[in-house]
Amino acid sequence: MLYPIMTTTRNLIDLSGVWRFKLDDGKGIENEYFKDRLNGKVYNMPVPSSFNDLIEDKEVREHVGAVWYEKEFELSKGILNEDRVVLRFGSVTHKAVVFLNGKEICRNKGGFLPFEVVLEKDMLVDRNRLTILVDNTLDNTTLPVGGVRELDNVSKGLEELMIPKVKRHTAYCVDFFNYSGIHRPVKIYTTPKEFIEDITLITDIVEEKGVIDYSIQTSFDGDVLVEVIDKEGKNIATATGKNNKIEIENAKLWEPGAAYLYEIKVTLKDGDKILDVYYEKCGIRTVKVEAGKFLINGKPFYFKGFGKHEDSNSNGRGLNEVINRKDFSLMKWIGANSFRTSHYPYSEEIMRLADEEGIVVIDE
Repeated sequence: MLYPIMTTTRNLIDLSGVWRFKLDDGKGIENEYFKDRLNGKVYNMPVPSSFNDLIEDKEVREHVGAVWYEKEFELSKGILNEDRVVLRFGSVTHKAVVFLNGKEICRNKGGFLPFEVVLEKDMLVDRNRLTILVDNTLDNTTLPVGGVRELDNVSKGLEELMIPKVKRHTAYCVDFFNYSGIHRPVKIYTTPKEFIEDITLITDIVEEKGVIDYSIQTSFDGDVLVEVIDKEGKNIATATGKNNKIEIENAKLWEPGAAYLYEIKVTLKDGDKILDVYYEKCGIRTVKVEAGKFLINGKPFYFKGFGKHEDSNSNGRGLNEVINRKDFSLMKWIGANSFRTSHYPYSEEIMRLADEEGIVVIDE
């Protein structure tokens, strides 16, 4: 799954911002919250973010089970005229059921990876209502692994108060907080009917030449042109075909603390007609373990850094580009060159930034 970008053949809309938010009372599906606009006790909730720390209410912070998000949007005629319109979620913790204009269009389980669905034209109206049921319940398949227990919450001598039972999460194997919500951006992007589906780049260094071994997956058996563009914007190498190798003389290598990224431009064509264009960044490097040493570009690398969660104040585990930028600056300031991810797949955004900054990542 390619990261959504805007090119001459692709449009991009970001639905991040303030959404409507409501706790489920255990009967949200039964009462069909998705059929109409959310009503009753509804909060304003930024996306992306975790909902837990944004409202001074214990009921919200410690909520176990489903919550509802809602966003209304319109699409321009230009977008509607595109061949494929795709709705994409960066991550939703831990389960999601997605409704568009009152009808379910997809569901996903797994709180730390992107998922997407093609929006069929007959689903869309002038003003669309997107409703997401988000379930944060822990079980043996979630991260963290955990469960739910019911606490009686009644102290001896206070039985007459009839305090109701409440649900609490219990983490079995790890001790990090179960931040929940729509944690990464929600985007709509378009592609042509025939498009580039995926790009795989594997790099090597052979006799002082940089080598990029590529594989391109497309929805159409057309011609593929691959161009390598340096930081000055110059086209320094080209190749054709869906599977091929490109050699670069005197290639500038990606080094820890001194990142150099080439831009790989992939063009899908039908004869002279351009069907789709996509850009991917690529650092030329090798990574090996030999004789007890970790080698980057054949040189021993010593890891200096941290175990790092994605958490930040108020945002919870919601994507925060400002904090990511600041963290990398602090790491470099104190001499760190790497970090280890903490128990779950991190956002594509922080991985791309680490590549730009020359930060080595131990990816759990």
